[in-house]
Amino acid sequence: MNTLKLFEPQSGILSVPYEPNDQSKLLENPPRFTWMPALAEGDCYALQYSSSPDFKTGDTVTVRNIPYNLYTPSEALEPGSYYWRYALEGGRPASSRSGSQACSVSKTVGGDLDGSIGSSWSVVRSFQVPEGLPETPLPDRDGRYSSTIATHPRLWLNQDGLLNLRERIAADPAYAGWDIFMERSVQPWLERELIAEPAPYPDNKRVAVLWRRMYMDCQETLYAIRHLSVAGVVLQDETILEAAKKWLLHAASWNVEGTTSRDYNDESSFRIAGALAWGYDWLHDVLNEEERKAVREALLERARQVAFHVIDRSRIHQVPFDSHAVRSLSSVLVPAAIALLHEEPEALEWLDYTLEYYACLYSPWGGEDGGWAEGPMYWTTGMAYLIDALNLVRNYCGIDIYKRPFFSKTGDFPLYCNSPDTTRASFGDQSSLGDRPILKTGYNIRQFAGITGNGLYQWYYEQTLDNDPDPDSKFYNYGWWDFRFDSVMFRHDYPEVAPVIPDESVIEPVKWFRDIGWVAMHHRMHEPSEHVMLLAKSSPYGSISHSHGDQNGFLIHAFGEPLAIESGYYVAFGSTMHRNWRRQTRSTNALLIDGQGQYAGTNKVLAMEAAGVVQEAWHKDGISYCRSDATAAYNETVPYVKRCMREIYFIDQSYFVIVDYVDLEQKGKVEWLLHTMNQMTLSSNAFLVNGTKADMDVRFVYSSSGSLSLRQHDEFTDVEPSEYEGLPKQWHLHAETKEARSHRLVSLLVPMKKGDSKFVSHFMDDQDHGVHLYFTNEAGKTRKIEVAKAY
Repeated sequence: MNTLKLFEPQSGILSVPYEPNDQSKLLENPPRFTWMPALAEGDCYALQYSSSPDFKTGDTVTVRNIPYNLYTPSEALEPGSYYWRYALEGGRPASSRSGSQACSVSKTVGGDLDGSIGSSWSVVRSFQVPEGLPETPLPDRDGRYSSTIATHPRLWLNQDGLLNLRERIAADPAYAGWDIFMERSVQPWLERELIAEPAPYPDNKRVAVLWRRMYMDCQETLYAIRHLSVAGVVLQDETILEAAKKWLLHAASWNVEGTTSRDYNDESSFRIAGALAWGYDWLHDVLNEEERKAVREALLERARQVAFHVIDRSRIHQVPFDSHAVRSLSSVLVPAAIALLHEEPEALEWLDYTLEYYACLYSPWGGEDGGWAEGPMYWTTGMAYLIDALNLVRNYCGIDIYKRPFFSKTGDFPLYCNSPDTTRASFGDQSSLGDRPILKTGYNIRQFAGITGNGLYQWYYEQTLDNDPDPDSKFYNYGWWDFRFDSVMFRHDYPEVAPVIPDESVIEPVKWFRDIGWVAMHHRMHEPSEHVMLLAKSSPYGSISHSHGDQNGFLIHAFGEPLAIESGYYVAFGSTMHRNWRRQTRSTNALLIDGQGQYAGTNKVLAMEAAGVVQEAWHKDGISYCRSDATAAYNETVPYVKRCMREIYFIDQSYFVIVDYVDLEQKGKVEWLLHTMNQMTLSSNAFLVNGTKADMDVRFVYSSSGSLSLRQHDEFTDVEPSEYEGLPKQWHLHAETKEARSHRLVSLLVPMKKGDSKFVSHFMDDQDHGVHLYFTNEAGKTRKIEVAKAY
């Protein structure tokens, strides 16, 4: 008789949910099962799912010895109603979570458990499987790698693939860009001196410039090992192979507990682990046993460090919002595990854990619509490594994670929210802030063009290729990836897709990423000199990770120029520019209440709670619209806030009207913020944004508390001046209301090409319980917007 009562804690704001349930919207078949851990350690589970509410034997599937609190079935379910529950297994010792005691997962049809369950069953939850969902099962552990080979290489190509590539290059040395790869990504490493193992920080205290230099040295070491190894094996060139061995054995000799360990500099550790994995795999047959042993032991220890952090410390299977830990699955555990599979038992557990995470919880930063809450630069970084990993998994294991719905849509995120002609027009941390979307973003989206056949993605790639002719000159390119190697792999593995121009017939005028709370409005995206874009955000992710305190914020890019910008500069994560300006509400085009912005500190719980929500977004009859609520984002800093809501109208593809509603429990002032690249021209209740290609006239056409006080400044408040010394100034507009308990503030924003004198006339009627505002554009078309009065 089971006596242990199953512990079923509520899921917290940062934790995995209990899913599926009767409120869930299934996006794929089979469903993904997740639940909160029932033990602090050593947990191992039995799971049952059934078409019968009382789990009749013939209607029930039982899965035993599940090692973590998540599971993806190996078969799709028939459409219909289902029920599920879980329990602790009995009699299993605590797992080390590092692979040495992997659970032996088993699955049977039937509900008889022979009385061996170690706890009571959980609450029974129900769910519906509709018809027509994409089928995305994950093969069970016992047969997951039955088709894999024990020979090398296996990262990217096997022996048959190697022979095929070798024959193609022999027939055409320029095949898939191989000649360029050899010239720019192989030959330099034949001539370079070995890079020394990075020295420690002074007094072992991290210094941003040294941290970056360390990982740049490690990235170059990765380039040398990977590119020389691949080229030497493909060409069977002894000179290249000897150079590859020299670099590989040099890196393998570095202290695994030293400056390139995971805890000292995780970016460095990721790169060296990846380098050892590629070198060990591709040079396996040209290394002697002593050399193999040295590389294998170094690779094992480096992978253990990462696996221990991901699984035991960060626990991303329970709390999935650790950006670096999630990325390390792709950059370290996949290549290391594949290189060591069939040789080291730990490799099997690492690969199982990673694939189960990919199949069940990925991506923690977005969902059905393909968004990425951390912003476009972290989409680029995360996708770059994930693409590499998923290609390796598909080629070696035959498991295609790309079939999941997220991957069919995620190319839309950069297309709409980081369009190729724009600058300073997207949210979140960005090392490329101020530049147009980087070439790697284009390479990523080309991958999704190859997977989906979407020609819009191919068009985006071609634009970034034209925009970034010298990518290696920028650290955020060269320090992270090599485009020649990327291109050879893609062109060899995937077909080229014809581009599709994103004109008005194919682009959605309002693109709402419900999964992350971003809304993009576009007009003539395909013509940079005519393109008008507004991006708005009110996100359920709040200010967690690489997101900022910018709920209800907006950005405008028009006629080839940013007009309402993402302000500040990229210095380094954790710099005063990052902590005190970029992350804070005062850096974005949002509101301050009594001088206070939204919570954007280091407490992850408060950061996630400081959330917003897009309540509605649509386009009809020439009007694009969104309404969002950021009240929760101010709860920590302005506890007397009752409502903070913003409506945005893009009318007749010509001008914007923004309506702000702020209700307080006590009197307070509101500051309406806007940031630009140049000094603005201020007048009474209006100002002009002065650009080089475009201007924007901004007028406050209604304020319920009376006229506003306008001021601007060019300082980065509370930022160390040395961090932006020598950089161009930026200007920050504050339009402050009078004190009131309720505020209604309506602003009219009219972007125009430089030299135009376009304006939109307006008048107000407030004879009843509302304020009726009328706007007439240059074509004589009048539109009405109604605003509820403040009482």
